[in-house]
Amino acid sequence: MDAAHTASTAPILILLGPPGAGKGTQARVLEQKFGLVQLSTGDLLRAAVIAGTDAGKAAKAVMEAGDLVSDAIVINILRDRLAEPDCAKGVILDGFPRTTVQAEALDALLSETGQRINAAISLEVDDREMVTRISGRFTCAGCGEGYHDSFKPTTRAGICDTCGGADMTRRADDNAETVGQRLDAYHAQTAPLISYYARKNALKNVDAMGDIARISKDLAALVAHATA
Repeated sequence: MDAAHTASTAPILILLGPPGAGKGTQARVLEQKFGLVQLSTGDLLRAAVIAGTDAGKAAKAVMEAGDLVSDAIVINILRDRLAEPDCAKGVILDGFPRTTVQAEALDALLSETGQRINAAISLEVDDREMVTRISGRFTCAGCGEGYHDSFKPTTRAGICDTCGGADMTRRADDNAETVGQRLDAYHAQTAPLISYYARKNALKNVDAMGDIARISKDLAALVAHATA
């Protein structure tokens, strides 16, 4: 039986939360602490297109036509990625699933290898605080490390603590005018996943407001329990 169909006990975690909840920052912490691999939909698509896999070629054709990549293509790309050796210790899914239909497709994919979602962790935030949090964040263009003007500034102004790069970027839509729309979209589309995973007894909640170190500690405790 090939690797893609061999039963695996590698933990599969999902991070849920609206824009600005800190999913990317916390996923990096969990990667380092537990040896997990963060898988984001955007990165998966780009890597598959560059690698020229069958699923990547299908995604490229769709994107070049200006259309949205289908759930089926994303699932095929994720299937290929999960079979790679570095995912043997487990993964953190960031940005997928976004809907209950995608969650059902993910469950079907994982069942092929005897896996399941160990925990869907919802980062709970106060919508009213998201404007401040999102409008102050910036990222190192070199290594992707995330920072914030107030909550997580660089040690040296304009210099990345991780790689020493000086090229910092801010998303054009990280402003008060668009935050509300993005939060509304999250609650309408993705929040139903909270109920989906609660019914499966896989949902865990973490208060994601306040000190990053405290949030990381709470998350680590949940992950340690879920992957034990």
